[in-house]
Amino acid sequence: MIIINLAKIDNHSSLGFLLRVPLRLVPKNATMRVLQGPMRGAKWVAGSSTHGCWLGTYEKQKQMFFAEHLRAGQVCWDVGANVGFYTLMASLLVGPAGHVVAVEPLPENLEFLRRHLRLNDVDNVTVIEGAVCEFDGAIGFEPHNSPSMGKVTTHGSRRVAAVTLDTLVFEKMLPKPDLIKIDVEGAEAAVFEGGLRVFEEVCPIVVLATHGKVIHKKCLDWLDRHGYQVRGMGGAPIYETDELIAEPRGRVVKSPSAKSQEGLIADEK
Repeated sequence: MIIINLAKIDNHSSLGFLLRVPLRLVPKNATMRVLQGPMRGAKWVAGSSTHGCWLGTYEKQKQMFFAEHLRAGQVCWDVGANVGFYTLMASLLVGPAGHVVAVEPLPENLEFLRRHLRLNDVDNVTVIEGAVCEFDGAIGFEPHNSPSMGKVTTHGSRRVAAVTLDTLVFEKMLPKPDLIKIDVEGAEAAVFEGGLRVFEEVCPIVVLATHGKVIHKKCLDWLDRHGYQVRGMGGAPIYETDELIAEPRGRVVKSPSAKSQEGLIADEK
C-alpha cells in the first residue's frame, strides 16, 4: 500500500483539493489506525490534529529520528506535547521498562493527549499540565485558532502553570531524559534557561523546533556555550531549517538512513 504525503502537494491546486476530498468525509471524532511509520497500528483520533498523523506522513524525518534513537528502557521528554503524537510514539518505542514525560499547557490539547493514551492502553507516561519556562509559578498563555500554535506570552489571555526543567528533574524527581523534544512556539530559549543543570549534568539529546530567526540564533548560541553541537534535521544547514538536532560534543548521533525514510513513505506489505 502506497501512502501519498499530502503535505508535499499544494492544497490550493486541483490535485491537492481532489486528494483531500476523502479526508473531509472522515468524522472528526473517529478513531483511526495509524497506517505507517513507527506508530503503525496505534489508535488516533482523526480530528485531534492534521490527518498526516494517522496517515503516518507527518514530519517523516523526525519520526525516523525517534525510531532510530529511542531504545527500550530509555526516558523521553516531550516538551510542548500538543495532542500527544510524539508522546505516544515515544511510549511505544521505550516500552514498559521506559518512561515518557509529556508537558503541555493547553487543556484542549491535554484532553486529546490523555484520550490517545487511554485508547492505546499506555501506562508509561507522566503528563504535566503547564508550560516549561525559566521560572516556577504562573505565566500568560495565548491560544490560537490552531491548538498547535498557542504560545506562552506575558500578556496572554489565560494563566497557566510555569515550571522549569530543573525543578521537574531535581526537585520533583521525575526520570532524567535521554532524549528531549522541545516545540513550544517561540519559548524555546526559556526552556533552556530553566534547564541549565539538566543540559549540563544529564546531557540529553535534543530534538528542537525553533520559531523565528531571533529565537533560532539565541538557541544555537546557548547550545554552543553549554557544550552541544547542533545540526539540521536531515542534514540541512542549521540556518536554513527550524528543525534541529543537538547533542553533547563528542557524541555522534547518526541521521536516519535513506532506506528507512523511504520505508516510512511506502508500506511494503
